This record gives sequence, structure tokens and C-alpha cells, in this order.
Amino acid sequence: IAFRVCTKKKGMSSLELSHEFEQRQMTCWEFKWKVQQAMESSLKYPLIGEVHVDECFVGGEETQKRGRSKGKKRLVVVALEKLSDGGVGRAYAQVIEAASNTCFRPFFEKHISKEAHVVTDKWTGYIPLKKDYPKLKQTPSNNGKNHPDMHIHIMNLKSWLRGIHHHCSKERLQSYLEEYHFRYNRRNNMDTIFDTLLRR
Repeated sequence: IAFRVCTKKKGMSSLELSHEFEQRQMTCWEFKWKVQQAMESSLKYPLIGEVHVDECFVGGEETQKRGRSKGKKRLVVVALEKLSDGGVGRAYAQVIEAASNTCFRPFFEKHISKEAHVVTDKWTGYIPLKKDYPKLKQTPSNNGKNHPDMHIHIMNLKSWLRGIHHHCSKERLQSYLEEYHFRYNRRNNMDTIFDTLLRR
């Protein structure tokens, strides 16, 4: 199960695992959660260089809801490393309670170097972070058009959650974010990804 979850390009749902290994779905779901816990970031490699940060909602659409009020959805902050050759590097994501400096700060401190050139949209919750991240720059989002790589990353993340897993509880959403980015950050090292997971 650990091998299939970490090496299959899009991972596997507990239902798929249940069919493949002829185990109860709940058994596979609980064991996969242990695997996801081992996929948590080691926090040893903060993002450097140019780093784009944005938030997104994960969950069903709310009618007559505007702005960043989360309603029944879960708010997630995402950081994506931009490479000098125009490509993208590593990424991390974390469930947060609100789009505020108080909620952003722990994520920044865990995953982003203070020397990074951080790029965010114009949301005011990022402004207080400029004291500790002096290279932080705010630019208009323009509905994601000014941050295309981040927009694509978020869309891929949401599509993965909907397409493979269909649903995950709010209590375990962070574990699914860890799983996604464990594979994403090792997409160029798939020959060693299973060994990394086993050591953990």
C-alpha cells in the first residue's frame, strides 16, 4: 500500500486500494492515513528564490458567498517556488482558519526562507509579513492571470482531490495536502521516493 500510494502518479484512493489488495476500505483508509502522516514535510528545505503565495478554498461551492469568508469550505494557503529557467520547483500547502497575518505567519516560518523574493496578491493580510520578509512584493492577481503557475498548481490540486478521492473530511484535509506535495516535490526523483517514505 505504501509503495502504491507514493509511486503511482496520482496516488490511490482507499477504494482503489481496497479493490487491489482485497482488504476492507476502512482498513485501507486507516493505513493510508499512517502513510500520509509519514509524508509530512521534514521542514529542512524552506523555499528559496522567487516564491509565489496564494490562498484557495477547498470544498463545495457556496451560493451568495463572496470574498475570503470560508463558510463551509476550508481555506488553504499555498506556496510555490519559481525557478530561474521559468519552471517551477517545490511547493507546500496548509489549511488555515482565516486569511490573516496571524494564520499566514506560521506557514511562512515553516516553509519559506526569509531571504526569498515572495510574491503575493494585494490581500491586506500579507502586509504585516513584510517586516520579517523584506523582499515580499504584492501584485494584483487579476483572477489568477498574473500568477499563472500558481493558478495551474491550485487547479491541479483541486482536480486531484475531486477526481481521485471525491471527498475528504476537514479533519484530514491537511494529510491529503501532505500526500500531494510529498509526491509533487519528488516528481523528478521517483526512483528513490519509496526508500524515502520507508525511512520515515
